[in-house]
Amino acid sequence: MLTILGFVMIATFLVLIMMKKMSPMAALVLIPALFCVLVGQGAHLGDYVLKGIGDLAPTAAMLMFAIIYFGVMIDVGLFDPIVRGILKFCKADPVRVVVGTALLAAIVSLDGDGSTTFMITVSALYPLYKRLKMSLVVMTGVAATANGVMNTLPWGGPTARAATALKLDAGDIFVPMIPALAVGLVAVFALAYVLGRRERKRLGVLTLGDTHLVTETVEEKETEQVLVGAGAGTKGGAPAAAQRITGGAGTGTSGSDAGSDGADSSDEDDLQVLDPQRATLRPKLYWFNAALTVALLTLLIMQTLPIPVLFLLGAALALTVNFPHMKDQKARVAAHAENVLNVSGMVFAAAVFTGVLTGTGMVEHMARWLVSGIPDALGPHMGIVTGVLSIPLTYFMSNDGFYFGIVPILAEAGAAHGVAPIEIARASLIGQALHMSSPLVPAVYVLVGMAKVEFGDHTRFTVKWAALTSLVVLGAGLLFGII
Repeated sequence: MLTILGFVMIATFLVLIMMKKMSPMAALVLIPALFCVLVGQGAHLGDYVLKGIGDLAPTAAMLMFAIIYFGVMIDVGLFDPIVRGILKFCKADPVRVVVGTALLAAIVSLDGDGSTTFMITVSALYPLYKRLKMSLVVMTGVAATANGVMNTLPWGGPTARAATALKLDAGDIFVPMIPALAVGLVAVFALAYVLGRRERKRLGVLTLGDTHLVTETVEEKETEQVLVGAGAGTKGGAPAAAQRITGGAGTGTSGSDAGSDGADSSDEDDLQVLDPQRATLRPKLYWFNAALTVALLTLLIMQTLPIPVLFLLGAALALTVNFPHMKDQKARVAAHAENVLNVSGMVFAAAVFTGVLTGTGMVEHMARWLVSGIPDALGPHMGIVTGVLSIPLTYFMSNDGFYFGIVPILAEAGAAHGVAPIEIARASLIGQALHMSSPLVPAVYVLVGMAKVEFGDHTRFTVKWAALTSLVVLGAGLLFGII
């Protein structure tokens, strides 16, 4: 019964948020609370929720201060040169923009923290996507998938968990997987190219001038729009109201898959990120802020202090140095309060979901049902079985639940048929490309929140591409004899 209710609870949650019948925060709280009562453990709901909140509280604190820190860095202009550099590299070509998204997300992912990756990637690229009227779910989907592949780094989490659970060396697990993961990263860039081509077909071929963007569609090149400052400029004396972008550029969607493009916020507000005259700029402190950020990321990788503590210290230092007056500090915190509240709220709501799923025993029963359903004939191929199962299981479960609860069971089943634990550990990394878009991953709420994309739209768009990327990694692992 717990097995069935577990699957039904997850399915109910996904259906409701993808159909936009409930907000993710409400669904994460109310659905598990209902199912906790249905399994007859309603009296323990409080204990399960508090346990889940206790487990995720450090993550919520980390996200809170990380958002403030990177928000301040955006305000003071740290990322302005990066955005301008990307603009120059991309030449306003949607293909280059999307491929650049994958490249930036992959590079920043080297720090091993998904939240940091998404904050930097969205901060740098959101103004560009808005200015070019590109679909924002393309940005979130590509960034999440690229980060998922890179999340397998030994300091990223999954590899360390697999090594700990099976008492193996993280290097022995990760190093042989590098060729397969490299193929997965190539697949992400190929996906970015395809999605970029689709955006180019929808928007037309865009060219970037010093002060304006000109639209030249494949069908007609005579229409153009000048985007100056907040997008209200004119060219050749033509009134701004008479200008337009052809090919549906103003819709902000790409077919049925495009989802929300954040049209609820005005272009004027969004394009102020690069306003060279904004009052929060601190050009004299640019190198201090750059050095502070590099030092912070270095300490994160070295794990000198817990991540929440590092971001807390970094945010306090950034605010104090850049905005020494109390009034200005309060204004900067207030400016980013909405993001902080949305993201931290989602983390605590997710704690209800994971707390009930784990506390009631639904996760354990679901896992054992899946493992018991594996035919004996597949025993010698437990590596492949683990790789396939890791795709849905790491989406529906936290990494802790999967690597400490499921992987040891799969390793035992494999050992009975002569499959080495190291092979099971490597195969368990396959599903990470999809895992980073799981509703149980706090970082994904940073991604969709900062990009102003509905979580349901992101899920509907990304799941198929991320799952395909995971299958590519699995296929490469088999081809190279790694799994």
